[in-house]
Amino acid sequence: MSEKSNRQPSLVTLISQALHSLEAETGAVVPSIQPAATYARDENYEVRQPYWYRRDGSQTTAQAENIIATLEGAKESLLFSSGMSACTAVIENLPTDAHVVAPKVMYHGVLQQIQNYAANRRITVSYYDAGDMQSLADAVKACDPHLVWVETPNNPNWEVTDIAKAAEIAHTAGAKLITDCTGTPPSMTKALDLGADISFHSATKYLNGHSDVTAGVLSVNDTGKTWDDIATIRKLQGTVLHSFDAWLLIRGMRTLFLRVEKCSANAMAIAKHFEGHRHIETVMYPGLASHPGHDIANRQTNGQFGGMLSILVKGSEQTAIDVARFCELFYPATSLGGVESLIEHRKTVSGEGFPVHPRLLRLSIGIEDADDLIYDLEQALARAME
Repeated sequence: MSEKSNRQPSLVTLISQALHSLEAETGAVVPSIQPAATYARDENYEVRQPYWYRRDGSQTTAQAENIIATLEGAKESLLFSSGMSACTAVIENLPTDAHVVAPKVMYHGVLQQIQNYAANRRITVSYYDAGDMQSLADAVKACDPHLVWVETPNNPNWEVTDIAKAAEIAHTAGAKLITDCTGTPPSMTKALDLGADISFHSATKYLNGHSDVTAGVLSVNDTGKTWDDIATIRKLQGTVLHSFDAWLLIRGMRTLFLRVEKCSANAMAIAKHFEGHRHIETVMYPGLASHPGHDIANRQTNGQFGGMLSILVKGSEQTAIDVARFCELFYPATSLGGVESLIEHRKTVSGEGFPVHPRLLRLSIGIEDADDLIYDLEQALARAME
């Protein structure tokens, strides 16, 4: 009798098959959903499984967490009901008067939350210039940090931070490093392998990829007390990802590698087309050789660079808004990482208090035909410049 092969499948195969989650009883090739909010105990009044109430999680949420942990090369992952609830759990778990070092420009929701905690004298904060390792080193050296926050590439200017160097700077100072790599999902960047202590992703974005789930995820290799405390915060705040959203997330992750490859290729084509364009002042995309963080991004993303870029439109702020208004294929909507392409005037969305250029348009490039997207931007620019 022939023996089974010992060959281990690749990560691409594992994720596309949702960790080969064939159900033994039914033979179903699609993972099922367990939507229960509570679970009955057995005849001895013992808990039948790890979950006895929905705030602890569910089999479906755990399956999604296992897939992400496999993607990240992590020991464990925890899914939250939004990216903001995941980030807030990390901040909430910091000791009183903990010092956080964060970028001056980053995702505005997390920056605002950090500033809210600082304004309430819960934590203190120092800031550094995103992508500038000397600025980061100086900020860390000037304080006694508990946590260093890195977002790479940084939203919405797409500066690139060397995660390995950031980890060295943080660890030398006795701090932990959390990285937000939402713009480069773990099919591209594995932050834990590069030295991060906590990897964060807004799973709403590329991990789900279909603009129909709001979720956030934290992944670690150190599952000690800090991790347990964050899990307890999730439980007590009731921010665990619900089963149906977890199932949608599983469905989305099965095509992650394909989607990211296509989005990245489209973004590169668009960035190259509009670099030096008569109506564009600057194209901000790490995939361009002219980008100051290109070499680091190339190492950290396996040469894919992702589907996010920004452009500075010539003219006025209203010109930039008009470009977004006049697009016919790009949706004028907030978010990123979906199969559909989005365009956003970032200052309008983030508000006056956020340091973003008034003529900056953020583009999330989807999986459509790249030539169609280029034509759409060309016609919108032409109309806006009339």
